[in-house]
Amino acid sequence: MNFNKAFVLGNVTRDPELRHTPAGQSVTTFGVATNRVWKSPSGEQKSQVEFHNIVAWGRLAEICSQYLKKGTLVFIEGRIQTRSWLDPAGTKKFRTEIVAETMQMGPKREGRSEGASPSPAPEEVETVQYPPEGAEEEIKPDEIPF
Repeated sequence: MNFNKAFVLGNVTRDPELRHTPAGQSVTTFGVATNRVWKSPSGEQKSQVEFHNIVAWGRLAEICSQYLKKGTLVFIEGRIQTRSWLDPAGTKKFRTEIVAETMQMGPKREGRSEGASPSPAPEEVETVQYPPEGAEEEIKPDEIPF
């Protein structure tokens, strides 16, 4: 048995583009950028950015188009696929992409205004101290159930 699975957690690089096939199937394409940070043998911090082409079909395509925007943190699970075609000049072109099977959006960023109302202030929660002040807590080995 073979296995083709891709997991990508990164930021959307361009607003999703929703199109429809001649048969009426929804398809959305967008990009996701991921970065890798490491230290070189000399101790210098280095980073590298990778750009991934994402394709979503059907209802997932419509959801991606509706909710994802440039800069949104997103987790994509899917499979890797390479397509080939001939351009108008007759040159064979290739494109490797991730065909999304599931998508999870990351947390909303504070201060982003996309027409939504501002987030409510966090409610205050009463802090309970345990054990109560002045109480002495003693663990007796006979009371431990195991």
